Amino acid sequence: MQKLSPLSLSRKSMKTTLLPVMAISAVFSLSACQQTPDYDYLSGETMGTSYHISYQLPADADEAAIQASIDKRLQQINDSMSTYQADSTISKFNQLGKDIPLTIDADFAHVLDVSRIVYQQSGGAFDPTVMPLVETWGFGSTMTVERLQSPPTALEIAQAKALVDFESIIQKEQSIYKTKDGVGLDFSAVAKGYGVDVIADVLRDDYQIRNYMVEIGGEIATSGVNNQQQPWQIAIDAPIEDSTVSERQTISAIRQPINTDNQMYLATSGNYRNSVIFDGQRYSHTIDPTTGKPIAGGAPSVTVAADSVALADAWATALTAMPYEKALATAKAQDIAALFVVLADEAKTTGSDKNTDQWQVVQTPAMQALRADKQP
Repeated sequence: MQKLSPLSLSRKSMKTTLLPVMAISAVFSLSACQQTPDYDYLSGETMGTSYHISYQLPADADEAAIQASIDKRLQQINDSMSTYQADSTISKFNQLGKDIPLTIDADFAHVLDVSRIVYQQSGGAFDPTVMPLVETWGFGSTMTVERLQSPPTALEIAQAKALVDFESIIQKEQSIYKTKDGVGLDFSAVAKGYGVDVIADVLRDDYQIRNYMVEIGGEIATSGVNNQQQPWQIAIDAPIEDSTVSERQTISAIRQPINTDNQMYLATSGNYRNSVIFDGQRYSHTIDPTTGKPIAGGAPSVTVAADSVALADAWATALTAMPYEKALATAKAQDIAALFVVLADEAKTTGSDKNTDQWQVVQTPAMQALRADKQP
């Protein structure tokens, strides 16, 4: 679970190859006589990752004002939910003892609500209080075989699990408190998605922009059409373990459906760049809060479409925190639009994952319905 870091904004041309899991794909052509509309591109750093924004400029656009509005909202989210900021709302809460209330802002309350919904519907697979287990296992940005060779003891895992207790987080109106000392929150697995939703709100509500794509760390919201006047299309990478951004292999794509609002909210969670093989079994850096141990046999890549990017982000995380068969069954039972990329049977026996032929795409009925218009 990646933590939030202080944001910074900059203006430069957007390059589609920068996206870590999903790439913006617009393989369409226009005749020479057609005029493409004027689109603006923003990119920069926020929440410990990169962001990219493409939008059609309104006729009377104040580009500086749009950027300033985005800058302000991203800073507000960091001030609320960044665990890197000692004075953020979430940091203050994590430092409090039990039964001490803290007033929270609307952003914090919304993310807490989304987290609780997915926590309950996923049977605890998504839990924003899981950080004590992550720290006990020593999982940061990378995972090593050595950690699995000398794992935490059963007592150490039990002690950490005792502090993984989302039920002890109580909200009353505009304040929250905890009923157990040592419990803390980390919204890293949902805040990027929420950040995308917030930026989309700024573009749509504050500036009446209807054609845009917003991406933070692979979580994406699209609306309307791209600069070639076609629905946005998001490419899904094959989860090849040692692949790089410049050497990705696309295995599938999801095109924004033509519906009443012409919008799409997507998030992808993948373990394949943070996993190791130990005793013939692949383990991810993702911890299952219900067992207190790393996931073995999980789907290397899960893409979810939902009613918001925050909700898609949380569900993508939840489904990668389960063994694949359980994740697929849960997604179907909860009517989640999910696309799993898993090794084909023959690849499981050879151990090869180097090309797209070794992978298969598995969709839930809800995702099949979303992509029913002959999408690739």
